[in-house]
Amino acid sequence: MKQLYYNGTIITLENEEIEALIVENGKITKTGKKAEILEEVKNEEVEKIDLKGRCLMPSFIDSHSHIVSLAQTLGIAQLQQCSDYEEIINAMKKFKQDNNKNDEEWIVGFGYDHNFLKEKEQPTKEILDKISTTNPVMITHKSGHMGVLNTKALEILGINEQTEDLDGGKIGRIKNTKEPNGYLEESAFINATQKTQINTKEQMIKLIKKAEKIYASYGITTAQEGLTKQTEFDLLKSMADNQMLDLDIISYVDIKNCEEIVNENKNMIGKYYNNYKIGGYKLFLDGSPQGKTAWISKPYKGEEKYCGYPIYELKQVEDFVKKAINEKVQLITHCNGDLAAEQLIKAYEKSETINNYRPVMIHAQLVRKDQLPRMKKINMIPSFFVAHVYYWGDIHIKNLGKRAQDISPIKSAIENGLIYTMHQDTPVILPNMFETIWCAVNRKTQNGIEIGNSQKITVKEAIKGLTINSAYQYFEEKDKGSIKTGKKADFIIIDKNPLEINIEELKSIKILYTIKNGKIIYKGD
Repeated sequence: MKQLYYNGTIITLENEEIEALIVENGKITKTGKKAEILEEVKNEEVEKIDLKGRCLMPSFIDSHSHIVSLAQTLGIAQLQQCSDYEEIINAMKKFKQDNNKNDEEWIVGFGYDHNFLKEKEQPTKEILDKISTTNPVMITHKSGHMGVLNTKALEILGINEQTEDLDGGKIGRIKNTKEPNGYLEESAFINATQKTQINTKEQMIKLIKKAEKIYASYGITTAQEGLTKQTEFDLLKSMADNQMLDLDIISYVDIKNCEEIVNENKNMIGKYYNNYKIGGYKLFLDGSPQGKTAWISKPYKGEEKYCGYPIYELKQVEDFVKKAINEKVQLITHCNGDLAAEQLIKAYEKSETINNYRPVMIHAQLVRKDQLPRMKKINMIPSFFVAHVYYWGDIHIKNLGKRAQDISPIKSAIENGLIYTMHQDTPVILPNMFETIWCAVNRKTQNGIEIGNSQKITVKEAIKGLTINSAYQYFEEKDKGSIKTGKKADFIIIDKNPLEINIEELKSIKILYTIKNGKIIYKGD
């Protein structure tokens, strides 16, 4: 049956103002004036949906996150609110007790941030040994780039005095010794997490369904799995096989370790199979600025020489880029520091066949203004984690000084004609799209300091970075991202018009309904 939406404000993001729209078979089939559309369907069986003065706009499209990782965090201890080591210890002990863990099972927690702990330092194995000496214990930093293991976990994973640092990562050591202190960062930590199996496949599928509901509650109808290895692919492919996915989910495959996923599933590259597709490859080039592992051209404030570090040499990056181009697939690349950004830009500048593949620079926190015109020439899309301004802006001021003013330089990107997107890197933070819009428009830190006033953008520009521009990033601009005849009926109904309210109120907007292909997948309270 046709559906008619009317009697509200409709934000189309197209060059037209409309008062009503019709949906049929999951697509928008008609838009226009209310009176004209009512007259057209007066003799037809139509479900009339009165918006009652509320606002309808395109649903949000997640341009970078890790939906499977969010699912994993739902089954472990949550440490985001912990303010010191003692609270971490108590939270982990309570999690063990509440979940009836025996004395040999892994106890895992997520979301601590040493920047906001009373101690202002990373915990060590001695701290985690207070949780248990028989259980392997691991806690993951909120950034996902580092973490800490207890003595038992180090023993199980074979990390000891003889273990060398991996390229692009470090093992923390007790001072003046080679003995690991439990702290691992970047590739060393990622390698360790891949060796821990916490949930069964059946448990993970249930957790992914919960994660989908979280995304939908924030108005998202298209989500990403931004670092797909064999485990993530097998889970999502199994769910697609059984038609279990409510959202469209797009995978980006680990280019270094899992290229066989792309090679063996060519039919899924850029083509949905029961709401799931492979978007291309994912590459990491550095770490995080709040963890001081992002690779930057001038030392961190208070450091004499330390500038973070790269994961690869330039020649290796060039080889990865060449591989993606030769296979005609998109490459999304994690770059926080300006030197990591420089590696990626140089690698693409060496190629002559880039225009069709829309390479994406993920995060682009410290990309320099002089690099943006070069990105424009190679059709590179910066996807900004602009909520860093709020969540870690005060830390960036401490670590970067004046350079913090230009983190996430979205306005400069717009002025250089770049297509840009914005994201939350979930589970680093929740995929709260209206909060991200608030961050991009207001650029305030948690302490209320405004940083980078020259980089503030308008509400409409922020909305575009989460809708129509994200659709373009995924090569889906003909099907998604705006309210237009022929596009999918993917939209949200909200309680306020974001284009008309005070900008301080943006993050208080409520999602009343999230609609995917014409069907309600989330209904608010």
